[in-house]
Amino acid sequence: MIGQQFSNPRGFIGAICCKIMNCINSKMYKSVINEVTADESSTILDVGYGNGYLLKKLYKKFGCNLYGIEISTDAKKIAEKRNAKGIKDGKIKLLQADCCDMPFEEGIFDRVATVNTIYFWEDTKKGLSGIRKVLKDGGKFYNAVYTREWLQKLPYTKEGFKFFDKEDCIRLGKEAGFKEVEIKEIKKGKNFLVVFTK
Repeated sequence: MIGQQFSNPRGFIGAICCKIMNCINSKMYKSVINEVTADESSTILDVGYGNGYLLKKLYKKFGCNLYGIEISTDAKKIAEKRNAKGIKDGKIKLLQADCCDMPFEEGIFDRVATVNTIYFWEDTKKGLSGIRKVLKDGGKFYNAVYTREWLQKLPYTKEGFKFFDKEDCIRLGKEAGFKEVEIKEIKKGKNFLVVFTK
């Protein structure tokens, strides 16, 4: 049940799970925020924005145009409240969509980011290919991931999770057509950041 809520947050329990994820994933969010390079003219996509935590941080830092896709209707409502100012300013646009079926034209984003969503994508290679497609040439995709060994220790990951190690991410990124795939350690043995360059 908890694993399902992490993949598609719903109702009161889903809202609680989103808050828990913000806390336990804080170093991963910080890693993404520190690594992303952008300015006011940039356009960034957040894949699986949950309760909108990362979107708000990126908007505060860059003040740029931000888009988000998320499969959970309930999470979208929470994220809209959290990012009300950016939405009112016309700078943040939140959609209900799946990265395996991108609702965007080719080459419109300077940067794409996601934290802990890759485990739940129906088709990992298709998701990566879709992200590559919507990136501009030279654009970067920042993907924060827990290691296979760490996730396999947790009781709620027995169902609904796919596991990845660094080699998997490099191989899948190359298969999806990314020009470069770089791994940055967040905490050894626990999590890492993958930076894909188109």
